[in-house]
Amino acid sequence: MAATDDRRPKYQRIADSLREAIRSGEYGPGDRLPGENDLMAAHGVARMTARQAIGVLRDEGIAEARKGAGVFVRDFRPLRRRGIQRLARDQWGNGRSIWSTDIESRALEVDQVSVSEETAPAHISAVMDLAAEAVMCVRRRRFVVDNKPVLLATSYLPLSLVAGSAITQEDTGPGGTYARLSELGHAPVHFREEIRSRMPSPDELTQLSLAPGTPVILICRTAFTEEGHPVEVNEMILDAASYVLEYDFDA
Repeated sequence: MAATDDRRPKYQRIADSLREAIRSGEYGPGDRLPGENDLMAAHGVARMTARQAIGVLRDEGIAEARKGAGVFVRDFRPLRRRGIQRLARDQWGNGRSIWSTDIESRALEVDQVSVSEETAPAHISAVMDLAAEAVMCVRRRRFVVDNKPVLLATSYLPLSLVAGSAITQEDTGPGGTYARLSELGHAPVHFREEIRSRMPSPDELTQLSLAPGTPVILICRTAFTEEGHPVEVNEMILDAASYVLEYDFDA
């Protein structure tokens, strides 16, 4: 095993030692890590090797560079997204945001909101069993927690269901979209989420302020009524380094 370890690139061994130092608590959240010059002196390596070692930690989302200050242990505490509890009717039905189970006492801001009427994309029409030319109410939002963009969301709802309601406004009111759907007689009682992962597009990289090499998580949620009719499709793009996905259920 030792011989195999010795054959690893030097930058990888340096990155491993830094990672272990972070895990052991030698460097805590927000602490400055050794810079390129420090690593060159400590390990007798070239600048490029030191830079590659730091790059590994940045790509893993463990460290972040701050312009003019150095590289620091990432101090953003990942959100624990409780996939089942957050959608319970006790949440939105009582005027609470479904985000309240995720953020606890942390600061949440929706800093970008747009609402428009658009023709449904083909894949949305197929999911919702609508005619190709069906007009949708489309809600786009960016969610920011502790000043860090963490999620982009685009919701599609049939305009024929929600026209004239608060769902077509930027602020949907207490309990959000699901509470308003309930008031309209289309309460969601069943949800389906499909989860995938990929690397971000250039726009997503910018919108979520992602570190290089950070993937995104894609969650597509469909909400169904008691009769089994889909009333909303929500396509979400999450910063993978900012989330833990938790599913807690009985056998």
